[in-house]
Amino acid sequence: MSDEPLTDAPPQPEPAHEAPRKSLTIGAVCKALSQEFPDISISKIRYLEDQKLLAPRRTPGGYRLYAQSDVSRLRTILRLQRDEFLPLRVIRQELAAGRAENDAGAPAATPAAPASPDAARPGAALRRLTFSIRESGALYSLDDVVEDTGAEPALIRELEDFGIVQGELRGGVRYYDETEREIVRAVGELTRYGVGGRNLRVFKTSADRESALLQQILAPSLRSRNPERRKEAIEALENLAAVASHLKHLLLVRDLRRIAK
Repeated sequence: MSDEPLTDAPPQPEPAHEAPRKSLTIGAVCKALSQEFPDISISKIRYLEDQKLLAPRRTPGGYRLYAQSDVSRLRTILRLQRDEFLPLRVIRQELAAGRAENDAGAPAATPAAPASPDAARPGAALRRLTFSIRESGALYSLDDVVEDTGAEPALIRELEDFGIVQGELRGGVRYYDETEREIVRAVGELTRYGVGGRNLRVFKTSADRESALLQQILAPSLRSRNPERRKEAIEALENLAAVASHLKHLLLVRDLRRIAK
């Protein structure tokens, strides 16, 4: 249950250092960000406040009031979670280091900036994307994936043979979600170095084992019939996945440094 109404609180004077713009209640902030972040909720905003990532001011009556700077900070946090899959601990460090909204991932509809000289390097064209565990996003036909990624149809069929992507058959046509499309894009970059579908088994095996471990940790909550408990379990699953991904990256960097010596 909410401890405050979702409507705007009674108007309060802005501090002298703030621009004379209207402050928002937590409900209004949630509504304002819901288009870009469909999974945003009042409980999630409160959780980020509990983690000391947000510090909205309070009225004498106990209402939370968010200035535009608070909303911008929240948007940055949500983008870092969504686009870079960073755990909250790392996001806290990024914000402390001065990470601003413009530095975080912009919405997908934002036009791409002109290509830089670095874009010609192998792998530089890959977008640093992550996707919600809750939703698979849009679906793409084989032709769409080929056009978007530049991969050969034969490569996608090879990935299907090795279980790297599966797709979904609808009306006799196979469609791939956003995650599988980006898997194809990543593998396309690896093929430049002679990596084939059979070499990708090590990645699939590793992902399967990590998924099984995280499922084991949260199994009781994920099977709960309580919608709120299940929602919290999925949020915890996303955070655990971010930590596991970060750990795996650090271990890989450590081992590659040994190789490079």
